[in-house]
Amino acid sequence: MTDPNDTIRVLIPLKVRKKNGRPKIQPPADYSPSADRTQDPHILRAIGRAWSWRRRMEAGEFATIQELAEAVGLAERHVSRQLRLAYLAPEVLKRLTCGREASAVSLYDLSFLAGEVWGGASKARIRLSAVP
Repeated sequence: MTDPNDTIRVLIPLKVRKKNGRPKIQPPADYSPSADRTQDPHILRAIGRAWSWRRRMEAGEFATIQELAEAVGLAERHVSRQLRLAYLAPEVLKRLTCGREASAVSLYDLSFLAGEVWGGASKARIRLSAVP
């Protein structure tokens, strides 16, 4: 056993780098994430924002995407692309929000996937579950 005065040191090889002016902790190069990973918070935030914008437009708060973009202080093109995420197929939305596996699709690709017909959701499911 150890004495109460003994010190136990645990060494965790992490690197602190600056990203966008803020310190960011980076794991070691040989780190592999656990099996219970959650989705990318950027994707979840973008989907939530898109649904919020959709509700505001349907409520009549904004008549056009241009008005919405001016109100939120973003470019019309960006708002238009992000707004498409509110129209993803239900199966794709469920996998993105409730799935426990990390998606291999980027937010940029998702905005174009939203334009597909819902019948193509099975094809989208294959792309979402593929690991690069």
